[in-house]
Amino acid sequence: MFSSQQFFSDALLARLTETRVNDPDFAWRAAQARIRHERLAPSGKLNLLAADHPARNVTKVGSDPLAMADRRDYLARILRVLSSEGVDGIMATMDILEDLLSIDGFLRGAGAPVLLDGRVLIASLNRGGLAGSSWELDDPVTGATPATCQAWRLDGAKLLLRVDEREPASLKTLLACAQAINQSNVLGLPMFLEPLPVTKTDKGYVVVKTAEALARLAGVASALGDSSRYLWLKLPYCEGYETVARSTTLPILLLGGESAGDPSPFLRQLGSAMAAGPNVRGALVGRNVLYPGDEDPLAMALAAGGIVHEGWSVETALQSMAANRGRDMDRLARWL
Repeated sequence: MFSSQQFFSDALLARLTETRVNDPDFAWRAAQARIRHERLAPSGKLNLLAADHPARNVTKVGSDPLAMADRRDYLARILRVLSSEGVDGIMATMDILEDLLSIDGFLRGAGAPVLLDGRVLIASLNRGGLAGSSWELDDPVTGATPATCQAWRLDGAKLLLRVDEREPASLKTLLACAQAINQSNVLGLPMFLEPLPVTKTDKGYVVVKTAEALARLAGVASALGDSSRYLWLKLPYCEGYETVARSTTLPILLLGGESAGDPSPFLRQLGSAMAAGPNVRGALVGRNVLYPGDEDPLAMALAAGGIVHEGWSVETALQSMAANRGRDMDRLARWL
């Protein structure tokens, strides 16, 4: 069982708040000092972590309704994953990115190996469509803007596009996404777009995970904005993923959705998706990596990275976990 308190101390959490109070520009300076990749995906593939859920009022994991609301535990799991060489970077909201940049600044100041040099940092832009709200599908940009990403020397931006053809608010979100894509294109900023067909049930909006629905919306998403040259798609797994892959020439990253509480199902989906077409180029996953049941998030991240970057079989990925479980749990404590 991963112990977040062992990996990320309460003292480090207190230091983050103290820095926010006494030196609010510290994270900004750390962002300017960060060494960036010359290319977004040097190998042509990406294994990225998603950590933007709490900003959309999503905090539930399994039976715990507030799992992702515990910021120390959430940051501990994120940093645990980022200490893996198999992870290329992270997509998150600015508050999360600022905390990570500050910790990287603490490490740099201590002469320690940093975590974010050479990593892909992506800001999540639209978080206004709060889960469970009456306006949930009316989702304008309420987070960072493409200009913010450029100023902070980030490597990309991300948009969520949920479409219910019976819901007029989806058109507003389509227009907001198109505008943000246009702004990103002017800056040469990669955009990661997550188009999800949804339908409303008595439990709220649910994703329609069929090859037909995903392929149709992928075609819509690929044509948004004044150019698709910097556009990547983030799409969920479904049966018949070959149909989804054939619906676009844009690169596709697999999303994970709710945590299965067990590494095996997602890793099997990832292996199957990677074989579905040459444009399936990796994963952009949150809860299934951060909360893999009783497994260590580091071991899960390395297993996914092996499938994406090394072409491992699912069985090889699962077998790798034993060797990486509990490794370097004092990575932060040695320096901070």
